[in-house]
Amino acid sequence: MTFSQNNHLITHMIIHTEEKPYQCSQCDMALSQKSSIITHMRIHTTEKPYQCCQCDMAFSQNNNLITHMRIHTGNKPYQCSQCDVAFSQNNNLITNMRIHTGDKIYQCSQFKKTFSRNGDLKQHQSIHSGEKPYQCSQCDMDFSQNSHLITHMRIHTGEKPYQCIQCNKTFSHNSPLITHMRIHTGEKPYQCSQCDMAFSQNNNLIRHMKIHIGEKPYQCSHCDKSFSIKNSLINHQGIHTGERPYQCRQCDKAFSDSGHLIRHQRIHTGEKPYQCSQCDKAFSNNGDLIRHKRIHTGEKPYQCRQCDKAFSDSGDLIRHKRIHTGEKPYQCSLCGKAFSDSGHLTRHQRIHTGEKPYHCSQCNKVFSHNSHLITHMRIHTGKKQYQCSQCDKAFSNNSHLITHMRIHTGEKPYQCIQCDKAFSNNSDLIRHSRIHTGEKPYRCNQCVKVFSQNSHLITHMRIHTGEKPYQCNALDVTKLSQGIVIL
Repeated sequence: MTFSQNNHLITHMIIHTEEKPYQCSQCDMALSQKSSIITHMRIHTTEKPYQCCQCDMAFSQNNNLITHMRIHTGNKPYQCSQCDVAFSQNNNLITNMRIHTGDKIYQCSQFKKTFSRNGDLKQHQSIHSGEKPYQCSQCDMDFSQNSHLITHMRIHTGEKPYQCIQCNKTFSHNSPLITHMRIHTGEKPYQCSQCDMAFSQNNNLIRHMKIHIGEKPYQCSHCDKSFSIKNSLINHQGIHTGERPYQCRQCDKAFSDSGHLIRHQRIHTGEKPYQCSQCDKAFSNNGDLIRHKRIHTGEKPYQCRQCDKAFSDSGDLIRHKRIHTGEKPYQCSLCGKAFSDSGHLTRHQRIHTGEKPYHCSQCNKVFSHNSHLITHMRIHTGKKQYQCSQCDKAFSNNSHLITHMRIHTGEKPYQCIQCDKAFSNNSDLIRHSRIHTGEKPYRCNQCVKVFSQNSHLITHMRIHTGEKPYQCNALDVTKLSQGIVIL
């Protein structure tokens, strides 16, 4: 190396001699250059002579001010030669280059783990030391990293600085926003190596992989059930404990799982963030969207191993399997009747409670089943969507069409076990069976007479009420009693 001035050569030679003639008066630090000791002394004096003209920031070194000014100017002079990313600081470029080279120069002294950035090593080392120097001022939580404390503080402040540009939803940190954006883009970067399934979140892929390996490490302490996901075990244990810690603020409903509460709250808000890309339908639940999409694709990924039936929904397969096993896990606590489906038990229990939660908006009628309300509404609308292919008759209910079709086919699937008689309709078989059993369930409340059919009771009741609903239009009854007939 050559220099234009002798004093620059003298300064440079100190590098080779390792001489450090400039001693700090406040600490043990010694430096090779006078300018370096001047800069160092500002640590002790806290002097910051380099002031930013754009904001209130001040610095002890001029080069720190130059770097800081690039925030205001947007100047990024350090360009990566491998990708299009540019940086305002050279050390950020050096760190970025290690992504391309794979160079990890910072090694953990406890294990062999290596890192490309010194900051990452320091964060990792706090795992071993257990040091958590960042304390929350609002609660007792401490953190090993300042960034974790900043994120945590948003729980207390309610701050959500990360906004979705598609639906305006806000988040307290960036990673949930990135995951949320995949709802709109449909991106599923996490691919299963065993099947065609792909996921928008890595933890969903990890859970899915346990289906293939059959791993169920989470065992219930109350029963023999085991689960591949810890969350599923926690939710399941709520069956035994009855605990429902997640309470809706809009109504009194409580849930054993936070995800169920989030989905339930969309009933109150009307939020449907999951939009079908094939049609205009939107859903409050991602699972409902996935199932709906199979209408368009025709996909039925859930196959029964006992028969060839396939289903678009895993719940349908689970319910179907009970046909083969005969399992009826849902038992009525009032009468002991058991069901293969929880929905059937819920509907059955309304027989005991008398609950009829489905109200007709046109009249005062109430129903215990939603399907009964839908059928009833067709009385008001006059809609008869089920058309007979053999004649012009149409029906508001599919079961009525099925029964009607037997007139054309002659099918009589309901056979009496006492005699050879067969019927096209189950209710006709029930009425016929009473001939053999002698059962007469319809009792007159005016006298002691009983009947095997409701229609016979209705006819009989007219003796007591005097009702004569059938009027002859051709004859005047008064003149008929006098022997005069007017035709």
